[in-house]
Amino acid sequence: MAESATDDILDQFNEDFALLVEAGFVAVKQLDEISATRLFEAAQMLDPESPAPQIGLGYIALNKLEVAKATAIFKGVLKEEPEHHLALAFLAVCYMLKKETRKKGEELVKKVQEETDDQTIINLCKVSLDWSKKDLRAAKAPFFQDNE
Repeated sequence: MAESATDDILDQFNEDFALLVEAGFVAVKQLDEISATRLFEAAQMLDPESPAPQIGLGYIALNKLEVAKATAIFKGVLKEEPEHHLALAFLAVCYMLKKETRKKGEELVKKVQEETDDQTIINLCKVSLDWSKKDLRAAKAPFFQDNE
């Protein structure tokens, strides 16, 4: 009975799912990790099957340059939805951040860019690829050491 009552309470907020996810991404942009995490977790409670909250949590990890954690999250999403273009694009960025997987990331981002119709993801792919070619490959980014 308690589970039914919880489900009834959660059902009242189903229409807020998209708002919670969007607010989570806004919180990430504002560097408010705690609020972003709470918003994505709340969205996950409303729709445990949706990949959006997990992508948000992966995005937090990626912004913190926790590449291994972000990679694991995006791979988890892709295990459930192998053609999820946003998860694929973010996974490609994770790969590009490591010298040994950079080429794999560049190839993946090109593939996603060709396959998707979503202009936002196309732009993400273009910017990511340009960044990889101009900064990462040239090791001009300020966080690279000479011995990379």
